[in-house]
Amino acid sequence: MPTSTMNTSSFLLQAHHLSGGPAGLSIIEHLNFNCPPGVSWICGDEGTGKTTLLRLLAGDMPPTSGSVTVPAGGVFWTDLQATAHDHTTVQACWDALRKRYPNWSDALQDELAHALDMHTHRHKRLNMLSTGSRRKVMVIAALTSGATVTLLDQPFGGLDLASIRVIKDFLREAADHPHRAWLVADYEAPRDVPLASVLNLDATL
Repeated sequence: MPTSTMNTSSFLLQAHHLSGGPAGLSIIEHLNFNCPPGVSWICGDEGTGKTTLLRLLAGDMPPTSGSVTVPAGGVFWTDLQATAHDHTTVQACWDALRKRYPNWSDALQDELAHALDMHTHRHKRLNMLSTGSRRKVMVIAALTSGATVTLLDQPFGGLDLASIRVIKDFLREAADHPHRAWLVADYEAPRDVPLASVLNLDATL
């Protein structure tokens, strides 16, 4: 069974006996999870359902059973890896997402675009970008959204060390936020980032 450790702060998002997966498969089974403010880490081996869980929490995938209680400020999730987005420009992606998140920060978007060296790629189509740059488009949107809960799926994959430092610096500052949460799904914990909770999906641990 998945194991979870957390602090005692008030919870921003809750999963109640949650089950689900692609094509109705129950990759996630009867999961109870309480997400506190700050940065939380969702870990587990390949195939344990990290991405599936994020999609269930975001409402991007319907559960087969159970429910998710979401905060008034919304949950951010996006996956721009699909080929359906190939001919969309970077700026068009951000513009479309901005309409869904009323607390989106244009100033932070510009700051992160420069820090992650994406400001000169705004008008490129996604299929013109490297895997790492395409991931940066999603990470910038996630950190800029202003959502109460932000879901990050392997945010460091394919990135250079300088870009990883920028994202970790952001998460270190975010760790103390009293009213927002960032859930990072990855194989390893973001080093030097204080964690509010850990959810281990690996049933062998």
